[in-house]
Amino acid sequence: MDRWKDRVALVTGASVGIGAAIARALVQHGMKVVGCARSVDKIEKLAAECQSAKYPGTLIPYKCDLSNEEEILSMFSAIKTLYQGVDVCINNAGLARPEPLLYGKTEGWRNMIDVNILALSVCTREAYQSMKERDVDDGHIININSMSGHRVLASSISHFYSATKFAVTALTEGLRQELREAKSLIRVTCISPGLVETEFAFRLFNDAPEKAAATYESLKCLKAEDVANAVVYVLGAPPHVQIGDVQMRPTEQVS
Repeated sequence: MDRWKDRVALVTGASVGIGAAIARALVQHGMKVVGCARSVDKIEKLAAECQSAKYPGTLIPYKCDLSNEEEILSMFSAIKTLYQGVDVCINNAGLARPEPLLYGKTEGWRNMIDVNILALSVCTREAYQSMKERDVDDGHIININSMSGHRVLASSISHFYSATKFAVTALTEGLRQELREAKSLIRVTCISPGLVETEFAFRLFNDAPEKAAATYESLKCLKAEDVANAVVYVLGAPPHVQIGDVQMRPTEQVS
């Protein structure tokens, strides 16, 4: 990880859960981390904690609604002005809405597409352009995917979400192929966790918190820090090593 010291990483969805854990881990390794979310209060608190702990890196909170392309483009413009550009892009932001295929609301489907697929693709494109214009050929793009991008559970409320995560699997491999065709050494990786104890289930089951709690109590879940450690592992791999997909589940998880 030494080669990443003082370099710039963008982490989307950095206010809570996996995104916050990734942001903290990269700051601990000396990176300048731009952490974005629609609300930055929690990122500002995390930035203060990192500063108090005297971590070698810096966390920069940035308010951005990832469902709005203009806000994404404005964020990349600000990063260019302040820090030259992005060397690592971690597309972590994602959401699930309980909208089954047979009677789900179109608004919920569109929301998942906007964040899970389009925002990821726009951030990826802008990060690549940022690297290319500065001749950065050792950058890294990491998509926080899900095991739901590799199999479909028998749970109707997760089917559309799963479809968006299957798209992330395809987009990551497509990006790898395009980077090779462009003779670029920029790497791209998926990290696909199973059940992680975060706020995710409480947002999915927003009208049934007891169901979300039961989901996390059903087995010993992954922690957000486990996913952050996988990010550090991927970034720390030698430049000639392309890690395509890290699939990780709780040991007790069946599917």
